Amino acid sequence: MAKNNRLWKVQLTITDDNDPQLSTLNNHIKQEINGTGWHRMGKLMLKVGHLDQAEELYQELLKNASTDSERTFIYHHLGYLKDQLGKYPEAANFYEKSLKIKEISLPPNHPDLATCYNNIGLVYHNMGEYSKALEFYETGNKIFEISLPPTHPNLATSYNNIGGVCNDMGKHSKALEFDEKSLKIREISLPPTHPDLATFYNNIGGVYYNMGEYSKALPLLEKALSIRQKSLPSTHPLIKTTIDNIAVVKKKL
Repeated sequence: MAKNNRLWKVQLTITDDNDPQLSTLNNHIKQEINGTGWHRMGKLMLKVGHLDQAEELYQELLKNASTDSERTFIYHHLGYLKDQLGKYPEAANFYEKSLKIKEISLPPNHPDLATCYNNIGLVYHNMGEYSKALEFYETGNKIFEISLPPTHPNLATSYNNIGGVCNDMGKHSKALEFDEKSLKIREISLPPTHPDLATFYNNIGGVYYNMGEYSKALPLLEKALSIRQKSLPSTHPLIKTTIDNIAVVKKKL
């Protein structure tokens, strides 16, 4: 790092290697927060929600970045950070800077490019700019379909993003098509009582509700409720929300 900056690296050592819980926690953190040096520290700050400190660190790292590879990494994490803070125009700006470098350095069908397009799409989605979001989602999705196996979880996420923005745009038939593609992958890759599956059933039920097809919405919401009752604490707010949604649908029948 530069001579006069405010970043100091301190080497810490675990004081008791024989403590199994401490050792397990340390190993878990190492697996979850990959990378080295300051970049790993930045990821840890983001993980624990220390966003202001993470931004200060990444801005300092950006000043000292010497390669495009370093810069695109930092731009990406600054984009994520700004998105978490709700500063969406700034998030889009950083993500697009990262994308610009990757478009030069990577082949056109590289999955990292698709991830960039999806990240930018998410920001525009959060801003309510649905047409722009859909454009970025679809560009990323085309790359994922070429570069990934058909049951890859990133492809499921991509389908889910398209389904979500189409539902927000009132394009319910298209939303349903992509939500069902996403669910099909998740049903293969997740155990039958995984709470994420409940979210997908709930989302598809919501699309059917918006289409006025209440008899199709009801069994999906009931399936979501069944999973949530098995996988979540009985006091979890999602259980009550699902029960309330089912009651609303039943009144429509």
